[in-house]
Parts: sequence; structure tokens; C-alpha cells
Amino acid sequence: MGAAIRMMLMFLVLSALFAIIGWAIGSYFFGDWILGSLVFLAISIAINGVSYFMSSKIVLWSYGAKLIQPNEAPKLYKAIQKVCLKSDMPLPKLAIVDTPTPNAFATGRNKNNAVVAVTTGILNLLSDDELEGVLAHEMAHVKDRDILVMTIAATIVGAISFASRMLFWSSLGGSNRRDSNGWLLIVVMVTVPIAALLIRLAISRSREYKADREGAIFIQRPRSLANALAKLEKGNTRNPINRGNPASASLFIVNPFRGAAMLSIFSTHPPIESRIKKLEALAQEKGFIG
Repeated sequence: MGAAIRMMLMFLVLSALFAIIGWAIGSYFFGDWILGSLVFLAISIAINGVSYFMSSKIVLWSYGAKLIQPNEAPKLYKAIQKVCLKSDMPLPKLAIVDTPTPNAFATGRNKNNAVVAVTTGILNLLSDDELEGVLAHEMAHVKDRDILVMTIAATIVGAISFASRMLFWSSLGGSNRRDSNGWLLIVVMVTVPIAALLIRLAISRSREYKADREGAIFIQRPRSLANALAKLEKGNTRNPINRGNPASASLFIVNPFRGAAMLSIFSTHPPIESRIKKLEALAQEKGFIG
């Protein structure tokens, strides 16, 4: 499925979920479900528009990422130039996030205004070949326009979760009329945020496997990316990031936020072990050495 189709379907589904919350708020508090649905649908459309045009700036700002010039990080620029040459992609802007947590992400609407950001931690941790593998993974996301889809999904899901929490706290002082409709409140507060979250996570997890494969083929060294993923998983487990919004975790190559006993269905990324196995299988399938 093409990126444009995936994005439109996501817009429709997530906007519909947002409208359901509006329907519940309108029915529960004002006795007018039509007004509530229309207001929240309009809000979701506005959020979609802001996400589409401002996604990269919002994400970069939230992590304190600084755009850099070639002379400020020659190792990074050399690696991205190699990847872009092999993938036949235009050179993106580069940014650095000043944090010891080793990670990387890409953002932007398309390949012509993409930004690839890496942390200072990843520059200190990975070898040149491993760094090239990470950048190839991010450029695969750029090529497939995954960065736009996942950024917008994260924004809308965050808004849905906020709206459902607002509905919950507002309902605590309910009247007899509201109490009679308590079942509606419970259904919306529980199912809508979970449904929206699972949609975003499904989009993210399925695309990670593809970006791993495409990135590894770009550089013809699946094991370099596999080695990088193993190092990054260990580094982020030991030292999770302390800034930004967990809703944007899907943008990173590995999950920078760590929670206790998180079920795999709620993970923004596939298990690292599974990703590494697929890369090892790719190396054998294609006869790649590195």
C-alpha cells in the first residue's frame, strides 16, 4: 500500500475516532451529539493540517535538535553522503540532539525537506559501518514517506488520549442524567484511545521491518545494521531519553522510552531479536558479507 493511501486511511480512521469522543462529550454533557461530533471533527482536521506542515519543526523542537553544517560533524556527513549515493536519494538536512542516549530518527513531509537527526550518544557508540547502517534505515523511512505517516499518527493519537482524559475528569462530578449514561462514558474512554494507539503502533512496527530490509540492501551490509541495533537496544535500556513526548517514540530507530513490563502489543517497535534475525536471514539470502 502506497504512503499516500496509508496516510489518507489513517486520517479517516483517526479522525473518526476523534469524532466519536466528540459525540460522547456532546451527548453526555450538552445533549447534542451532532454538535460535539462536528466540533471534534473540525479539531482533528486542524490537527491533521498542523501535523502535515509543521511536523518536522515540532519534533525537532521537542527534542532540542540543532541543525548542523558539514564541518560540525564530518563523520556524520561522510556517512550520510555514502548512503544517499547508494540509495539514489537527495541529501537530507542533518541535526544533532545533545543527549547520551544513543538513537536516531527522521522527520519531514518528503525526501526534499527531510531531516535526519542523531544523538551525540550514537556518534560516540557506533562504528562507521554501524552508523551508516542506522542512517540507511532512516533514509529508507524517508524514501517510503513513513516519517510523515508516523508523525501525523503520533500527533492525532496524542490528541485523542488527551481528549479522553479530559472527558474522564469532567465526568467525575456527574449528575443523575450523566450517571444514567455512564456506560457510554466508560466505553469511549477505554476503547477509543486503545484503538487509536494500536493503529499507530501497527503502522510503526510493520514499517520498521521494511526500513531495516531496505536500508540493509542500500549499503549491502545487513550485519552492520544488526550490530547497531543490538548496541542501541542495550544503550537505550540502560539510559532512556529524558525529554520529548512518548507519542513520538515510533519515529526513533529503537524505542527511547522504557516502561516496566510493557506488553509487546503496546510496543512501538518490533522486538530487537526479531529484527536482527531478519537481517541475518537477509545476509544469507543475498550473500552479503557485512
